[in-house]
Amino acid sequence: MERAVRVAEQALIEFEIAVETFRVEVENFSRLHHQKLGPMYARLDELDARIAEARAERSGDPEDLRKAQEARAAVMPMPGVEELFHDWIDSDGLSPEAAAMLNERPVQAPKRVRPSEEARRLYRELARKAHPDLAREDAERQRREEFITRVNAAYARGDEAQLRELSDEWEAGPVPAEERPSESEELYARLEWLAQRKDMLSAMARELEESAIGAMLRMAPEDPDRLLEEVAEQLLAQVSERETELAGLVE
Repeated sequence: MERAVRVAEQALIEFEIAVETFRVEVENFSRLHHQKLGPMYARLDELDARIAEARAERSGDPEDLRKAQEARAAVMPMPGVEELFHDWIDSDGLSPEAAAMLNERPVQAPKRVRPSEEARRLYRELARKAHPDLAREDAERQRREEFITRVNAAYARGDEAQLRELSDEWEAGPVPAEERPSESEELYARLEWLAQRKDMLSAMARELEESAIGAMLRMAPEDPDRLLEEVAEQLLAQVSERETELAGLVE
């Protein structure tokens, strides 16, 4: 029974590492998706509304007027300059990314969606060693939870140096006293808790995978950065098509 508990603990830790890794990638991809592509989506919505309004003005048809009103109502307020060019304006003016997009040249690759391989390796090692689920005493569990919170934050930033420092800190920290053999009731309770924890993580994983951003990431799991570039190219092409269509309607 004790061996079964140890195996279940290790399996749960590996599963949680995988879920946390994917959660970081989804969060980073969502942030970059909004920063890099948000202005393009806003521009497309505005062009769709103008096209619908131009058609309605030409035809005077009630149905066209209704569609124009719906299209205009669907347009989100245009973002302010600071939001529109978030992370794209510095002391020298427009960043190369912003200038490239506005001049319809290829946009430079964004910051990495996922932490580097070295950061992933360091994170996995730390999670296996310091995971709170390995603690039996409340004080030790709290110490581990506080430490892992710092590990997760460093991993989310892709901060290899901080992860190395945390690894050194853990190795130099107090060594928990050996645990006494567990009673059978405690082992059964532990297995039940591990099963509940796995169910919770499974639900979290499903939610991430079924989200719009999660679905996009699964399309290019090995190179999500490139996926952003491809979507940006598609959006720029759509913007160009809409602008040509609008120009034809207002001539």
